[in-house]
Amino acid sequence: MAAFRKEIEQEIEGFLARVWRDQERTGHVDLEALELALRSSMHQIGGVLLEKLLNSDEGGYAGTRTKCAQGHLAEFVEYRRKEVLTVLSRVAVQRAYYYCSVCAGGVIPKDQELDIVGTCFSPGVRRLMGHVGGKDSFAEGRKDLEELAGIMVKTKSVERVSEALGGQIECSSQQERELALSGKLVSFPPVPLLYLALDGTGVPVVSRETEGRQGKDPTGKAKTREAKLGCVFTQTKVDEEGYPLRDPESTTYVGAIETAEEFGRRIYAEAVRRGLTRALKVIVLGDGAPWIWGIAEEHFPGAIQIVDLYHAREHLATLAKIVYEVGSLRWKQWLATRVEELDAGQVEAVALSLRRLRPQDRTVKDQTDKAIDYFQNNRQRMRYADFRRQGLFVGSGVIEAGCKTIIGQRLKRSGMHWTVRGANAIIALRCCRMSGRWEEFWETRSARTS
Repeated sequence: MAAFRKEIEQEIEGFLARVWRDQERTGHVDLEALELALRSSMHQIGGVLLEKLLNSDEGGYAGTRTKCAQGHLAEFVEYRRKEVLTVLSRVAVQRAYYYCSVCAGGVIPKDQELDIVGTCFSPGVRRLMGHVGGKDSFAEGRKDLEELAGIMVKTKSVERVSEALGGQIECSSQQERELALSGKLVSFPPVPLLYLALDGTGVPVVSRETEGRQGKDPTGKAKTREAKLGCVFTQTKVDEEGYPLRDPESTTYVGAIETAEEFGRRIYAEAVRRGLTRALKVIVLGDGAPWIWGIAEEHFPGAIQIVDLYHAREHLATLAKIVYEVGSLRWKQWLATRVEELDAGQVEAVALSLRRLRPQDRTVKDQTDKAIDYFQNNRQRMRYADFRRQGLFVGSGVIEAGCKTIIGQRLKRSGMHWTVRGANAIIALRCCRMSGRWEEFWETRSARTS
């Protein structure tokens, strides 16, 4: 300890000497430069202390033999040195190395203990890399790490670590899904109203991820894959005017590029975790996409199903544009009347008005027929006046905002093209953070390695 104290004193003296020289040369104190220089020095001092602490256990020596992951006895061979980048500085760690002749592989117990198996980045650094990698482009994340934390890594490292963490979060989610489907998942306390909102949005992907898929552009080749996103939130109150109020910080998210069948299990597990089995009412919100209502029928039988009112209004507005001249009196009157009927939940009146249009143009007729089918098929999900009397939400704005913030702002930026694996890893990471489960993930992770 005396030697370490001496090192600290020498580091501080050297730092002060440099400050005095700079002050004499410039004639003033550059506070910004002083702050950053002092931070760097303190990191170095902290790194020296951390290195001593990490190497105070004789390299994790566990005797001449220790068990490998398969239960075989591995023989001690030697001590091996490994450089690890920490949030303070680079440190050298001595580790006892064992060899298992049965598995023909090495065993390093200390790497497992310190959570540095197969990596030269400490858990603290990986946490910061996951934070910036999930928030912004990997290149911008690398710059933020250097600017804000003094940690210098490569852009590719930020990408690999972020995607690896997303993969680990997905593994945890998979375990939750298995527990939910087996009825062993412990849920939140009972809630009066539990909402599930579902939506999908396209994510730009590399060309190999769209082989054989039809696209909307003139070439017919798909350029995106649909990411399905779901959120769960609760409601216990309405405001003074009777409009529903979402419970603060009650919204959690799940999402992935996957089939509706796979996503159904995903959103069901999250609903169970959030109290599905003890909710007084369950409400499913979505647009008119058939896969949403297929999931609702399979996993949430008996739930109140509501088509987003604003999507329904958009269908009317789109049809009005192709039937009447935009801005004309007939256009205004027809659209205003249909919207009024829709808001009142009079879906049959809306459908009847659409049937009376009888357009001659084939394209307009096809669009009209589609609209009729849309309102007819969803009529029970459009009883908006009744839903409002119950104090329920009739809009899916929460999930639409989620599609923009969780997926759009990170995965749909200019020039980005993802693999499905990479996109799903970042979606998992962002859902974890937006759901307020980031700290929980790291605590669970730490418990597993200890």
